[in-house]
Amino acid sequence: MLTIPSWKKIFAVYSTDLHDFMVMDIRTLPEPERQIYNRIKAKYTLTFDRFEVGEKRLRLLKIADLEEFLDGKDPFANVSEFPFWIRLWDAAMVLAYVLGSQRNTEGKQLLELGAGLGAPGLAAAAAGYSVTLSDYEEIIMDFQKVSAAASGLLGIKFVHLDWLEPPTLEPFDVLTGAEILFRDDFFQPLLNIFSTLLKPGGTIFLAHDATRQSLPKFLKLADKDFDIALKKQIIKRDGKEKTIIVNRLRHKQ
Repeated sequence: MLTIPSWKKIFAVYSTDLHDFMVMDIRTLPEPERQIYNRIKAKYTLTFDRFEVGEKRLRLLKIADLEEFLDGKDPFANVSEFPFWIRLWDAAMVLAYVLGSQRNTEGKQLLELGAGLGAPGLAAAAAGYSVTLSDYEEIIMDFQKVSAAASGLLGIKFVHLDWLEPPTLEPFDVLTGAEILFRDDFFQPLLNIFSTLLKPGGTIFLAHDATRQSLPKFLKLADKDFDIALKKQIIKRDGKEKTIIVNRLRHKQ
């Protein structure tokens, strides 16, 4: 049975306020991550989001001004080129607490695919997993590195992972991703990664907004090789209800 912590618990401590940003003393970052932070800050206005997993306080480095990052470009002119990674998705936060609530994590290897800002992977690291965050651009991994350091998480690995030409990696106990199904033409490459990078007996956790039209199409393809469990989580954001779907996939016996 797939279980998810209550939504109230999930967002009990989640902050983007100025006070929390100000109490993050950049001087406390290790030198390599401080240099990365200063390099990004020279181009963009930055902020930190804060959330807690158990007793661990985590911080995510983010772009504070989306318009500044887009530099006048129309984000809807070509949706396939929209930098989805710069947004902290609700599905990512739900997945973060699913992973953060897992038990018996010691010694287990976890790979977050299309990690973006990396909230689920950071939460998994806080819960005891040995985590690798992956994405397709160096700037994304720069944000991840600063967030990991700001959160006091050691030993996280960062990998450039092109789904069309994936590197050779050892298989993982857990694969995970939030809002990674934006393009139908990436479905089969993603399934190929599932087949090659998931250990026998391993588990995949995915989280997406229920309105994502690509999700049922992808799950129909995945159903050929995987047993799929589903859990709906209804949340309220800005007075409106939103449904997040968390799927757990395991190889069929």
